[in-house]
Amino acid sequence: MPKGYWIGHVTIDDAETYKLYQAANAAPFKDYGAKFLVRGGPQEVREGEMRPRSVVLEFPTIEAAYACYDSDAYQSAKAIRAAVSAGDLAIVLGYDAP
Repeated sequence: MPKGYWIGHVTIDDAETYKLYQAANAAPFKDYGAKFLVRGGPQEVREGEMRPRSVVLEFPTIEAAYACYDSDAYQSAKAIRAAVSAGDLAIVLGYDAP
C-alpha cells in the first residue's frame, strides 16, 4: 500500500512562537506514525519560487496522513502556526513502483 506524504513550504515570521507549534505537533505526528524526511535545512531553488522552509513528512498510509491533519490535536497545533507563519501544504499519495 502506498504511503502518504505531507509536503509543506513555510515562511516563518516569529521563530520563537513557531517552536511552540513544533512542540504541539509532536504528539499527533507520533500518534499517526509520521516520520520527517525533510525538516527545514538549506535549500536551493532551481525553478520557480518557493518559501524559505521546506518540510516533508512520511506517513504509513494516505489515510493516516489525512487523519493526522484532521485530528483535533493537529488542528490545535496548526492554530499556533497560522498566527506566526504563512505556508502551503499538500497531502500526496506516495508511489509504489510495480
